[in-house]
Amino acid sequence: QVLLAESGGGLVPPGASLVLSCAASGSFTSIGDMGWYRQAPGQQREFVKSITFGGARYSADSVKNRFIISRNNVQNTVSLHMLRVTPEDTGVYFCFADVRSSASGSSRSWGQGTQVTVSG
Repeated sequence: QVLLAESGGGLVPPGASLVLSCAASGSFTSIGDMGWYRQAPGQQREFVKSITFGGARYSADSVKNRFIISRNNVQNTVSLHMLRVTPEDTGVYFCFADVRSSASGSSRSWGQGTQVTVSG
């Protein structure tokens, strides 16, 4: 079983910056891709950014030049640095990790979500 614990959400004004963090813990052999999705009110969950174990990064066009993703393979963490946020960035941000274990093979685990609200 894998637990993804997110932190760092909150209420910020437009133009501000904030950092979301996610730490994976539990029983697993390795972690492949890690990243973030978000879900705005009344909308479907959408891809934001991801990063492979080797450091290759993928991004939604809407955040390509404003959000930065990084990970620490020793601590099994992934972070999302959000710069110059806009009201359109408001939503619940979900961390994911593609986890491999000897018992259950490869599967995607999700965090519980952290709320980001851009207003003011």
